Amino acid sequence: MHLTLSAAAHRLSAASEPQGGIAGWAAGLVETFGGPGAGAAIALENVFPPLPSEVILPLTGFAASQGVLSIASALFWTTLGSVVGAVVLYGVGAVFGRERMHAWWARLPLVKASDLVRTEAWFARHGTKAVLLGRMVPVFRSLISVPAGVERMPLPVFVALTAAGSLVWNTVLVMAGYLLGDQWDVVGSYVGVVSKVVLALAVVALVGYVTMRVRSRRRGKS
Repeated sequence: MHLTLSAAAHRLSAASEPQGGIAGWAAGLVETFGGPGAGAAIALENVFPPLPSEVILPLTGFAASQGVLSIASALFWTTLGSVVGAVVLYGVGAVFGRERMHAWWARLPLVKASDLVRTEAWFARHGTKAVLLGRMVPVFRSLISVPAGVERMPLPVFVALTAAGSLVWNTVLVMAGYLLGDQWDVVGSYVGVVSKVVLALAVVALVGYVTMRVRSRRRGKS
């Protein structure tokens, strides 16, 4: 028998305590607004990456399994929310602009203007793949929207790639929550590990880059 909306939200909220209430907040949105509530939660998650999609999406799938909303509604609204949030960050990048990016970059220590030029060239060659596949990589799924805006990737292309990549990511996590039922929060544990690995690799890459620059400058002065 399906739970009532209130009962489903209560169980979701109870399961969310280890996550500091994020699941309870998302459950409240889904209970009150249904699919649009789930979409709003994911839109905010895209703009503020610390809000974890690995909690919101499986929880939405669990809510669908309890009859709070349909799977079709869950996937439509969460994908729409992903696109809306990504377009907001795209707009930030577009407003910031290439000239401001270069001016800001020039004031940073240990970097060269040529580094940014190479980065722009890389994005020009691989930007479509970066936006599409980046939507399925924790952390970077939100951040990739900013360089797309800075480089003024055609908006229709950006929206199409974001929708396609987001639909895949959202479907995997929503269906996992739907199939796991009361154990939906297990999904967050596994995706959380992936997120930490991605962050660790990014930190290692940054440390390696800074070390290389410092050594290069020291050799140049000697």
